[in-house]
Amino acid sequence: MQPDRRPLQRVHDAGIDVLIDVDGWCAGGVPGAFALRPAPVQASWLAYPGTSGAPFIDYLIADRFLIPEPLQRFYSESVAYLPRCYQPSDTTRVVGAPPPRSAFGLPEDATVFASFNNSWKLNAASFSHMCAVLREVPDSVLWLLDYGRDANARLREAARVRGLDPHRLVFSPALPHLQHLARYQLADLFLDTYPYNAHTTASDAIWAGCPVLTRPGETFASRVAGSLNHHLGMPELIARDDKGFIDTAIRFGNDHSVLAALRGRLASQRERSGLFDMRAYAEDFAALLRATYKSYRDRMFPMDK
Repeated sequence: MQPDRRPLQRVHDAGIDVLIDVDGWCAGGVPGAFALRPAPVQASWLAYPGTSGAPFIDYLIADRFLIPEPLQRFYSESVAYLPRCYQPSDTTRVVGAPPPRSAFGLPEDATVFASFNNSWKLNAASFSHMCAVLREVPDSVLWLLDYGRDANARLREAARVRGLDPHRLVFSPALPHLQHLARYQLADLFLDTYPYNAHTTASDAIWAGCPVLTRPGETFASRVAGSLNHHLGMPELIARDDKGFIDTAIRFGNDHSVLAALRGRLASQRERSGLFDMRAYAEDFAALLRATYKSYRDRMFPMDK
């Protein structure tokens, strides 16, 4: 289906210099509109975690942890680097006091590992890693979103097969966003999935004060949580490989004093690191867009310099 040309004409008539695609190939995206190139410079940002492979997208906005320079060859776009984490956040959200753990069926004194990623990110390998952690952290539980009765039953059976009491999986329903943020404070450590990390979910957890342990890979989708932790200034939450992920989670999970210190450090770094400095983010983002357009102008009109 051909895109509606009227908004594209308005973009062209308004003299828009840089047009940003925030959907890419995601549902609701309009790549056909960008293919008609209504603006001289077109960039991909935020929602689609990878290369578009499209000749009509000139830049992919990222950061240097997300796409290290040696990996640029896997992207059809030129990589436009922000000097900070590529992902912004809504810092106006107030994280309220959580209800008691018992409200969610969680043990009061045991270690609570959380993983609130979408169900399709929780593959067999990631689930096996989480079960390996639970086996070595006595009485700990894995707190998951309620994926529906059948999916929950399959996960409990998968836990049983891996040598765990199925009731060590605790499922909770979706909640309004601010209530969801508040309940992160009941978890001791967020266990990330691989190869598709938590993205906005990781940012939410960090904003609410819950540390996120992640294991980056080489793809965009596997490096977002790592980028957040890197720019937060907490490299101890970035595992080098699967074994490192499991060993680190076990070490943290078996020492409540370490978990408390980790939370305290996160609270400090949240304020000091600049990860959530959205005024600076906006300034850097605007400067980056100006630089991409200047590069285009210099190439197309060298005599105007």
